[in-house]
Amino acid sequence: MNAAVRHLNLVAWSNGVGLTRDLRLLEHGLRADGFDVSVSRIRRGKLYKWLRPAWQRLRYAARVLVGRGHEFDANLMLEHIREEDLPFAACNLFVPNPEWCLPSDVALLDRVDGVLAKTRHAVEIFEARGCRADFIGFTSEDRSVPAVPRERSFFHLAGRSRNKGTQALIGLWQRHPEWPRLVVLQSPLEARPIEPPAANIEHRIGYIDDVELLRLQNTHRFHLCPSETEGFGHYLVEAMSVGAVVIATDAPPMNEMVQPDRGILVRPARSSTQHLATTYFFDDAAMEATIEQVLAMPEVASAAIGDAARAWFLANHADFPSRLRQVLDVYLPPR
Repeated sequence: MNAAVRHLNLVAWSNGVGLTRDLRLLEHGLRADGFDVSVSRIRRGKLYKWLRPAWQRLRYAARVLVGRGHEFDANLMLEHIREEDLPFAACNLFVPNPEWCLPSDVALLDRVDGVLAKTRHAVEIFEARGCRADFIGFTSEDRSVPAVPRERSFFHLAGRSRNKGTQALIGLWQRHPEWPRLVVLQSPLEARPIEPPAANIEHRIGYIDDVELLRLQNTHRFHLCPSETEGFGHYLVEAMSVGAVVIATDAPPMNEMVQPDRGILVRPARSSTQHLATTYFFDDAAMEATIEQVLAMPEVASAAIGDAARAWFLANHADFPSRLRQVLDVYLPPR
């Protein structure tokens, strides 16, 4: 390996959804930017959870014994701080999702050199705790398939998350049988039967292939994304990438991505907390008014909102590597 190339290690549980996507996007962006990248994927299981820290301690002791230095220039730890990985890098950086930042992570904040924040809201959260926090933003996959005809219908991608406002949204739709069809795509791990059934709700429970998911994302003009909280919000940003009219909760960090010129915001009725994040729950009356608003919206107006959303996505997607590189250059000056 060229001695001038900086070697980074991405550390995260590859959970098959958001964190796996984060790992893939970061790895691709960093490699394209000239970094040498390793990925330490954390596996599930109680035995593995116990054995890995012990194995890492033994590995590090062996490195010290033979007089070897740090293995990496930096660790980038996604969602959780892995104490057993800290000694292996000259610099340790935390890429958090505040809603999943556990007390065990908070206890280790003084062991990391900095926080790389996906949202400006996260910068505020970690600066308030005395951390050095730098905004890098983030990006999502471009899901646009222009050849797919858009329909004036509604889509809600719930997946495995409990923070998407799904049950409240289904309840609201049940009370409005006159509204058009809502397609809800949800994991069987989280889905509950809709009682009573509603003729205008298509509740798709289970996993679908990516071709079908692309079709659903691109077919529906309106994407309902009333998240209670987000670490970044891939399902929001992917919806923007296809030029959808995205309906989101008017609260941070969701309203960093979705703003009035490129989406529609619904005020929250109440809030709560989840670890370091504040959670927000949409106001039923405000959501009802929003649905009626978009149903009456001319196609030219909805297309204009979708075009603005896609333009923001493309600009953010293009800028992300340079933002990340600029921050890493501060922490890791050239050799």
